[in-house]
Amino acid sequence: MKIRSDILRVYQSLHTWVGISAGLLLFIGFFAGALTMFKQPLDHWVSPPTPSPAMVNAQHIDSLALQALAQHPAARKGFTMHLGHHDNNAATMSWTAGRPGRELDFSAKQWTATLDETGILQAKEELPSILAQMIDMLHRTGGIPGEIGDEYLGGYLMGVAGILYFLALISGVILLLPTMVKDFFALRPGKNRKRFWLDAHNIIGITSLPYHIVISVTVIVFAFHDQFYDSLAEVVYKNQAMFGKPPAAAAKPYEAKDMLPLTSIISKVKAQAGDSTISEIQFFGLESLRPMARVALVNPRYLVQGPEAGYIILHPYTGAVINASMLPGKESTWSAIVGPFFSLHFGSYGGDMMRWVYFAFGLSGAFLFYSGNLLWLEKRRKVQRRDQAVPVQTLSTRLMAAGTVGVCLGTVAGVCFTLVAGKLFAATAKNINFVYLLVYYSVFLGALAWAYLRGAARSSVDLLWLCVIAALSIPCSSAFMALQTTSNTNITGLGVELVAIAMALAFIYAARKTGKRIKDEAKDSVWSLQTSA
Repeated sequence: MKIRSDILRVYQSLHTWVGISAGLLLFIGFFAGALTMFKQPLDHWVSPPTPSPAMVNAQHIDSLALQALAQHPAARKGFTMHLGHHDNNAATMSWTAGRPGRELDFSAKQWTATLDETGILQAKEELPSILAQMIDMLHRTGGIPGEIGDEYLGGYLMGVAGILYFLALISGVILLLPTMVKDFFALRPGKNRKRFWLDAHNIIGITSLPYHIVISVTVIVFAFHDQFYDSLAEVVYKNQAMFGKPPAAAAKPYEAKDMLPLTSIISKVKAQAGDSTISEIQFFGLESLRPMARVALVNPRYLVQGPEAGYIILHPYTGAVINASMLPGKESTWSAIVGPFFSLHFGSYGGDMMRWVYFAFGLSGAFLFYSGNLLWLEKRRKVQRRDQAVPVQTLSTRLMAAGTVGVCLGTVAGVCFTLVAGKLFAATAKNINFVYLLVYYSVFLGALAWAYLRGAARSSVDLLWLCVIAALSIPCSSAFMALQTTSNTNITGLGVELVAIAMALAFIYAARKTGKRIKDEAKDSVWSLQTSA
């Protein structure tokens, strides 16, 4: 297929600049996103073994809720009843005493409640580890702090990066069209490293193109969902509600003691849920003018949006159904289109095998942006001509080279050391969640500063060895803690440690190759020791 050269130049310029503008932020998002495929195993690995609260039989669920609401005012703002996944014959209750509406509160205490043998409430306060949520927020915001209204600043920036990402995908495909058949699987190692990195970049980009298109579009929707939904409600739905009719506001706030029995709510849901199983019931604003109960359902036969297959929303005082459009098999047209599309973003289908596939996709996506930055640097390299002095590389090239090394390797080392900190100090730290923050940002910002101080060449070797140490620290910390306790290593923990060892071996190989390269690199490269000096 032939495309005019002037058109190709336009798309090449577009692909280059949108890619380089968003590449580092997207690297963080993809690396952290790969880890979010195993959020629960990571939380289990990092948390010290603690006995689970006793499950309460179905006939005592109402007693559990009434006692907790009467004795603990914080539960009246909202609580969750966790039901057995198979037959719903047992439950435990939990609620959070933190900043209302705060998605990630590092100081929020969590209460769990159950009943003892005599039917008396037993409530326990603890500070849960939110390592998995922190990694998820790193994935969604790139670790950029700050808020705009109720949303994170980093979330909006990630949405902008998603737009640039989509443009980079489309322009990249157009650039490859003339040579796609001939060069599709060409991977040409050798002295021409630019050609090798370009081949690797193209192969990964094209083979995973459908995945990247889904991710880019859904990232944009996640970042700007309020704006999209408000626009749809105004333009498309007019005076109709998009997601079901909201509950009518009461004349005065409800009182939690007047709530319907939970057994009645469960019966109403089972009547509509078909063969789906109730996972949990989450109550919001119980003593407000518009209380709601969101019931999460599990059904392995459906392409799901998250751990649950769907939801039904009820009024906890009247039992009226507020929204049933997210029930599996009973979705509205909008939910039927949007739900599966978002499920493709989360990888929440196909079981463990699909999680590993998405884990590999996430890492390959991170490599895509890392290699894109390397190609940008190589293209702007000032080449030494015969009988001429060694040219000085531009400031922008040197800064981008150091930034690429610092951000990418700093992110990897920061996450690994955060896992290690959780393993070592989760049981003893007064607030382990602040330890996570301190460790991650100290390592990340330290690596970035080191890259700029030492230059791209020297710091690349230093930081690769830092990543080796960070990755090996994961199994070492697990072994150390195993000596301190009598708990046995489980399959989940072993999986985390084996992945860490594999990463360490990859970084050892990269550190050795990079160390050799910077010694032999031509003097007119940003990866030369002379340039880095």
